[in-house]
Amino acid sequence: MSLSPLGRTDLHVHELCLGGNVFGWSANESQSFDVLNAYAAAGGNFIDTADMYSSWHDGNVGGESETIIGNWMKSQGNRQNIVVATKVAKLETRPGLSAANIVAAAEDSLRRLQTDYIDIYYAHHDDEETPLEESLVAFDQLVQSGKVRHLGASNYTTPRLAEALRISRNMGLAEYVVVQPNFNAITRDEYQGELQDLCVKEKLAVLPYFSLAAGFLTGKYAPGVAVESVRAEDMDGYATERGWAIVDKVRTIAHGHNVDMSTIALEWLRTQPGIASPIASARTVEQLAPLLKRASLSESELAELNAL
Repeated sequence: MSLSPLGRTDLHVHELCLGGNVFGWSANESQSFDVLNAYAAAGGNFIDTADMYSSWHDGNVGGESETIIGNWMKSQGNRQNIVVATKVAKLETRPGLSAANIVAAAEDSLRRLQTDYIDIYYAHHDDEETPLEESLVAFDQLVQSGKVRHLGASNYTTPRLAEALRISRNMGLAEYVVVQPNFNAITRDEYQGELQDLCVKEKLAVLPYFSLAAGFLTGKYAPGVAVESVRAEDMDGYATERGWAIVDKVRTIAHGHNVDMSTIALEWLRTQPGIASPIASARTVEQLAPLLKRASLSESELAELNAL
């Protein structure tokens, strides 16, 4: 895999953005280091995390993923080679997008990551209780100070994202240039349509999360079969007649290419308008391997998947 320009930014990133949500959750620090080392050895340079990762795990308070990534970069001395994206707004102890919280959360993330700049800083979700102007001015100040290089928006509706872009331009502020929606071969309606149209029009780099539908598109789930996984309880939304049909089609295509299903699911995403680099996580080096592979999908294969 090669490094490609990321939208309108000055960054060049790997074709797989490695998700850091499992670090400090289903992968301890040692296991996380193994995955990070394997990813870097394969030429990977793009890591996605958030201040809230992984606060949901018993005994965690948030920031565990950032801490592990920071420790890894320090141990490798490779900070200058790694593009790090993190987020603010969803950690219970640092909620929302008020100016004060954005500044404080950024300082917390910088400390945990053991760095003096964040490559991409996301609003993890929209905060309708805080005026967009307040949040955007605070983000801009971080950019002007050099503590943040580029800004991103995650989980925004199309009207709110368009309004944020308008305000930034009118006020001469740094704009959101990266967008992170929930998008995969099963969950399509949150991105396809007006959000996709806006992102393509504005040349925003789109980095979908849940690229593998929380593991559903890896093929390890089957109707009536219990699977031991920390994400098994998240499968109900995918385990529908349509969801299983998509899984079956991905499996058939994967067999034809002699690759894992996750390889095909990520490849389908890369063919969609606006997509820059899908985000996917791996708990082990073995899980990482198929995420790093590529496959060339035919027009008929794409048409069959798109039709579902």
